[in-house]
Amino acid sequence: MSGRLYIVPTPVGNLEDMTFRAVRVLKEVDVILAEDTRTTGVLLKHYDIHTPMQSHHKFNEHETCRRWAERVEAGEKVALVSDAGTPGISDPGFMLSRECRRLGVDVECLPGATAFVPALVASGLPCDRFVFEGFLPLKKGRATRLRELAEDPRSVIIYESPLRLPRTLRQLAEAFGAEREAAVCREISKLHETINRDTIGNLADFYQLNQPKGEIVIVLCGNQRDRTHD
Repeated sequence: MSGRLYIVPTPVGNLEDMTFRAVRVLKEVDVILAEDTRTTGVLLKHYDIHTPMQSHHKFNEHETCRRWAERVEAGEKVALVSDAGTPGISDPGFMLSRECRRLGVDVECLPGATAFVPALVASGLPCDRFVFEGFLPLKKGRATRLRELAEDPRSVIIYESPLRLPRTLRQLAEAFGAEREAAVCREISKLHETINRDTIGNLADFYQLNQPKGEIVIVLCGNQRDRTHD
């Protein structure tokens, strides 16, 4: 029987967001590679899944991805999950998928949760065209990248930590202009989900005084000057 790598999205918040197919795959594979076995253990317990787990995270994926790809090539069925969302989207996953493809191994990615899609759609900002930036560079190249994104006519999606959010919003106000529309989406799919839409300047002022908690997605309106209208 040929092996296969399954990329399995997991809920970004509400555990009920798992698909029937994802649960079935996690029950049927030989092993689950988890970014954090403790976090994934909560999910597996909820769905009565008893498949063995092994750690696969950004600190060890360089050393282990070839070994796991070779095990899949030898016939094992392996599922890869991250703490939340789709592996490979700002989470470990790309290197193992690439190595499996290099060896000619089947890679099957299940559709499922990722935080930026519901954040974009619920923000009320244009979602016909967008660019997903993920996390910005922390230092080198950050200012240059912000200037480039400020000129993009597409909506821009950025991930950020709650601790860095006030500083990032101030930098965005400088690069994009304080009057550019944006939305700060917090805790997507969770009990305390909030979407705060305003100008970047007003959002920067608000979060300077109100330190947020939880996972943050920032959605920024594109440069409307370069958009064409029918």
